[in-house]
Amino acid sequence: MTKREKGYTIIFLLLLSSVLYSQERPNIIIVMADDMGYSDLGCYGSEIQTPNIDKLAFEGIRLTHFYNAVRCCPSRASLLTGLYPHQAGIGEMVKDKGLPGYRGFINRNAVTLAEILSLDGYHTIISGKWHVGKHEDALPMKRGFHKQYGSSNSTRHYFGVTSRSDLIIDGSPIEIQGEWIEAGKIKYKLLKNEDGSQWYATDAYTDHAIQFIKELREEDKKKPFFLYLAYTAPHWPLHAFEQDVKKYEGKYMVGWDSIRRYRYKKLIELGIIEEKWILSEPNELVKDWDKLDNQSKIYYDRMMAVYAAMIDRMDQNIGKLIESLKETDDEDNTIILFFSDNGGSHETMSKGKEGVPIGYADSYKGYEHSWANVSNTPFRWFKHWTHEGGSSSPFIAWYPKLIKAGQIDHQVAHIVDIMATACELSGINYPSEYNGNQIIPTEGLSMVPIFKGETRKGHEFLCWEHQGNRAVRKGDWKIVSLFNKQAPDGGNWELYNIKEDRSEMDNLAEKYPEKVKAMVQIYNDWSLRCNIVPYKELKKTSIKK
Repeated sequence: MTKREKGYTIIFLLLLSSVLYSQERPNIIIVMADDMGYSDLGCYGSEIQTPNIDKLAFEGIRLTHFYNAVRCCPSRASLLTGLYPHQAGIGEMVKDKGLPGYRGFINRNAVTLAEILSLDGYHTIISGKWHVGKHEDALPMKRGFHKQYGSSNSTRHYFGVTSRSDLIIDGSPIEIQGEWIEAGKIKYKLLKNEDGSQWYATDAYTDHAIQFIKELREEDKKKPFFLYLAYTAPHWPLHAFEQDVKKYEGKYMVGWDSIRRYRYKKLIELGIIEEKWILSEPNELVKDWDKLDNQSKIYYDRMMAVYAAMIDRMDQNIGKLIESLKETDDEDNTIILFFSDNGGSHETMSKGKEGVPIGYADSYKGYEHSWANVSNTPFRWFKHWTHEGGSSSPFIAWYPKLIKAGQIDHQVAHIVDIMATACELSGINYPSEYNGNQIIPTEGLSMVPIFKGETRKGHEFLCWEHQGNRAVRKGDWKIVSLFNKQAPDGGNWELYNIKEDRSEMDNLAEKYPEKVKAMVQIYNDWSLRCNIVPYKELKKTSIKK
């Protein structure tokens, strides 16, 4: 064989290897729920029917110590970039405050999952909520996605669009026909499907995701895809179809305390939590169920029934997605990751027409502190706070090729780990430069060893900051601080041994002041590195238009 022939042979083998490798790389589906608490799934102790998500859990792995970034925008920024939110430019929400950590959109020193995966041959799809920047250059199609359906904004309506929301297909806003309907403090337009049936956001996000995958398979049977299916459910407003609500109406007349105790017991039986972690005391804003009159109990029963129906509907759609993967021959080579962006939401929302039953299009409600306290069983606090109730998410990974069925793993992981995990699964190296911009090194660690049933070298520490609420977890220890108007410097630090007391009921700060001091130093160093501004100063910062 001549040198030239050998050269051609080597090139051919390299090309063949590349083709084979591209065929073996898994499709990656990330499904994110919005404002769903730690115990809102059947496989995490709930009475809500989630058979399809439970199937993924029982055939895959559940993590018990998976952390988010405590609110929608920060968590989405960390998911997409593998960085802490402030490093990516979304330290708060999507308003631009002119500060590096608070631009309100993902900056160019961060690279998104879609950008990395699309560079290496993946077809990238987003269906659902974006909410990491409305700036033209910050939208999905400018940050690596090939296909898009949904909104650049937050959650607004499940049966249509409000005057403050949009509907976008492949980067272009769609003009919605019809008259504006006024309902209390909101204005909305109903949407209809092509067959004339009622449009519903959770259904639409799934249907378009499925359609995008089918269109890809008509063109290319083997090209790997990345789907980011960002549901808005069960974020307020509480909207659901009556057929789903009827499954649950009446079941919550026992009250939030009884449901919370049921979930706590079930979590222990499932092996998700340890019995030594006591059920935390109800939040101070939780109402006394026994003191409510019967009409109020019926009202709150309906409220939770609608919330449950929204999760039920999301589960139905995940079942539909799984079935579609069989139709396109993608089931065997697809990994599905499912989690929530933050804990259950205490946010009281009441903008709709008075007297309309919760769940109808004219209503516009949140499910308030009392039921949110149930969603976060057995933990304290809610979305927005850095206590376990705000920062802990259920997490499920399903990939039979790699993951042994029925695992429950107690290692600590964080939403920043998704980037490193996707890179390892796809065989892609995280870049130090992208489009001429220096890229901040990822903060995440791959979870693939955990998926394989191995013990990985975990994070030295994890940190949080959101609107003055702060926390550090290092090993089994966690310090946490609440922001409030009476403590504009951030409040006193609390100290908990999470291994013994994950409910954060026994504050050990006075007992171990040196440990608090050492962990506060970690926080201070981290906050300096990650562009964090003390919240009392940030509140004074004028917003740039």
